[in-house]
Amino acid sequence: MDYLHAVFLALLQGLTEFLPISSSAHLILLPRLLGWVDQGLAFDVAVHLGTLTAVVAYFRHDVKNLLVAWLQSCVTRRFSADAKLAWLVVLGTVPVAVVGLLFHDFIETSLRSPLVIAAATIGFGVLLGFSDWRGAKARTVSSLTVMDAVWIGFAQALALIPGTSRSGITMTAALALGLTRSAAARFSFLMSVPVILMAGSYEALKLIDQAEPVAWGPLLLGTLVAAVSAYLSIHFFMRLIEKVGMLPFVLYRLLLGAFLLLLFV
Repeated sequence: MDYLHAVFLALLQGLTEFLPISSSAHLILLPRLLGWVDQGLAFDVAVHLGTLTAVVAYFRHDVKNLLVAWLQSCVTRRFSADAKLAWLVVLGTVPVAVVGLLFHDFIETSLRSPLVIAAATIGFGVLLGFSDWRGAKARTVSSLTVMDAVWIGFAQALALIPGTSRSGITMTAALALGLTRSAAARFSFLMSVPVILMAGSYEALKLIDQAEPVAWGPLLLGTLVAAVSAYLSIHFFMRLIEKVGMLPFVLYRLLLGAFLLLLFV
């Protein structure tokens, strides 16, 4: 992989990872349009590290408080508000971990077709718009219950279908449960930390078994670009979401899905 490809792919990953528009659809579309070869497993690990760095840096105070409170609750059995939220994040991560382990091979071999990606991009985009329109948008993160986390966790498992968007489907579920847009986004992004960590670790373990040489230059550049672009994406999304709502992202998903259908079907 050359440096230009690394910059474009990392920028695309960073910008789309946390927006409700499906990073997988974009990462499949761009190389096919431009005739690029597959970026390889090492690059996937690198950009995952970049996006993980971005979300942890942006929510560093939240992440620190939740981690400390979670560890304290394990020792003292006392649950503060932060400890409760931390356990809800953990609970919401369980479904995607289980489904990912059980169905990873099937998803990789059978669900990465352009038709599936286009259908998921359009279908879950419509569902996002409906949840944003009909949701009460009155609850905060502190009001989340165990059942809320379970429902959002099962929704997150659907993100294993390419084109769904992990952030999009978790925000859809949170909005349907009555959370405000900013609360839905915050919980979605906090849930992304263990999910990205698990996905990156899984890919890193597979990478250990590969004997191919690693081009460190493009990988390091890709990590940096993904981290910076993801941080900026989160920053502006959190600042604007209450004002602009989900409609721009819904319309974009519909256009992207239609374009994929025209291009590949």
